[in-house]
Amino acid sequence: MTSRRKFITILGGGIIVAAGGVGTWAATRDPARAREPWEAAKMLEAGTSGDPRIFALSHAILAPNPHNRQPWIAELSTPGEITLYFDTTRRLPETDPFDRQLTIGLGCFVELLVMAAAETGHRADVSLFPDGAPQPLLDERPVARIRLVADETTPRDPLFAQVFLRHTNREAYDTARPVSAQTLDGIAASVRSARMDHATGAEEVAALRTLTWDAMEIELRTYRTMKESVDLMRIGKAEIEAYPDGIGLGGPLNEGLELLGLMDRQAMLDPDSMVFREGMKAQKVQFDTAMGFLWLATPGNARADQIAAGRDYVRMHLAVTEAGLSLQPFSQALQEYEEMAGTYADMRSALGIGENETLQMLVRLGYGPEIKASPRWPLETRIRTA
Repeated sequence: MTSRRKFITILGGGIIVAAGGVGTWAATRDPARAREPWEAAKMLEAGTSGDPRIFALSHAILAPNPHNRQPWIAELSTPGEITLYFDTTRRLPETDPFDRQLTIGLGCFVELLVMAAAETGHRADVSLFPDGAPQPLLDERPVARIRLVADETTPRDPLFAQVFLRHTNREAYDTARPVSAQTLDGIAASVRSARMDHATGAEEVAALRTLTWDAMEIELRTYRTMKESVDLMRIGKAEIEAYPDGIGLGGPLNEGLELLGLMDRQAMLDPDSMVFREGMKAQKVQFDTAMGFLWLATPGNARADQIAAGRDYVRMHLAVTEAGLSLQPFSQALQEYEEMAGTYADMRSALGIGENETLQMLVRLGYGPEIKASPRWPLETRIRTA
């Protein structure tokens, strides 16, 4: 293991400078094995993988989802059918106390599955919550039964071409490049059920930067919500490849900071620590470089509404990718826990959310740098065996 003396840290700027042999070490820190499910899906040719369910599922597991929990389990015991379940071990009880966000993630999974099935000439007939829609939490009942029916008239979705390019981009965006309202108006056509709206004006964007950062500060300074995130952090190549879910903090910079003791999990939870303060600075860059905002609202908040919001969200994200833009969810102000209640109400007011509507997703937009895909568990780990 590389010695701490091999690193020079400039705390104010959060910069690590490699010395000696560290450059060689740094070149080996990419957790490429955790991205293998993306490569496996790319290698599949529609109609040649035997069971079309495998093609569909290989793409569905690439869906965006909160904290990268990947909360899906598929059962294939009935030929031609996929029964989708929620993995109850993957809850976010502090920041998602009613499983709303996780249900949206399952909706993203369903939409990519339907799109992928169409690529093989199959119509996906989706029956949601066939044994009832569980409240207030998801349970072990099926989320959906999906029957794949051979049907060459099933239209292929042009957004499918963006599946391998769609990534959540948490880097700083280019503040010299404005986001066009006209471009976002065009993206609205990708949404089928939810109401999509956007903000690109300088004053609107500045106000939303402030409000979304206020919400993030609440989450970071509330011990139990911050601890939920810290407990899901995977720091460095070894952790990410062993547990390809949660919040991946990979690369030589993060591993170097850990060697220096600057990624100490207990210190991350202490608002008085230098580690906490530097983490706040690093995250605020995301908010300060938001160049536009998009949001989705549904007329209700039943489980079916949440699934529909997820299906629309991944379609919107694919359309954003097609337009050359980057996107990152800012979900903090939408979360339903006590400490967030005031900011939650302020955000609804700022975005003009109707009395009976539910604000399901809010994202920042901009032009970001090219990034790599996020880690995924291999498909075989997400299929239930008898």
